[in-house]
Amino acid sequence: MQEVILEARGINKEFHDPVTVQVLRDVTFAVNKGEFVSVIGKSGCGKSTLLYILSTMDTDYTGELYIDKELMSGRPDVELARIRNEKIGFVFQFHYLLNEFTVLRNVMLPGLKLGRYSEQEVEHRAIERLKMLGIAHLAKQSAYRISGGEKQRVAIARALINDPHIIMGDEPTGNLDKRNSDIVFNIFKELTEAHNQTLLIVTHDPEFAENSHRIIEMEDGRIIRQ
Repeated sequence: MQEVILEARGINKEFHDPVTVQVLRDVTFAVNKGEFVSVIGKSGCGKSTLLYILSTMDTDYTGELYIDKELMSGRPDVELARIRNEKIGFVFQFHYLLNEFTVLRNVMLPGLKLGRYSEQEVEHRAIERLKMLGIAHLAKQSAYRISGGEKQRVAIARALINDPHIIMGDEPTGNLDKRNSDIVFNIFKELTEAHNQTLLIVTHDPEFAENSHRIIEMEDGRIIRQ
């Protein structure tokens, strides 16, 4: 039987600014371990809003969210922050690397924050992730000195440092040219196929979505295909 890593049940979300607008309507779906799922839909359909709820960063919604079979809804912020760091890896359109740090240190930061391993062990794990992504030679470089495509690979290594249950991405190839987009896609594909990593990626790129395992399509805050 498939192991469910993430499940949304009847998620609804409203914005109140200044009038009430419903942006998500009864969103229900599940993601299994090792699945590579793309979320698509026109701008404004609610994709990014949904991702922020699924990542536990937005708690102002109704419905139920489960990660690793545990209910996230209604938990205090400090607990959600710990769960995020431990169970979710993030890859955004912008890499959000800290320019003053080396590539290696950027990858290490979530591991140091988690505090599960010694600094020496976190460094070893970070180097292993950089090797996996073919960028170990950049470890000692300052983050600001590497290319955009390399920065996004560093961001993926950082997302992997704590062995998350799921990696969530918000347009992770949105700022990249075709060559680097293909590199990032192939990394994601290999993560699912070789390492059974679960991925949930919001994308505008139809080719990216078509080559993932499954597409969830949204329209006007609803899921119309999954």
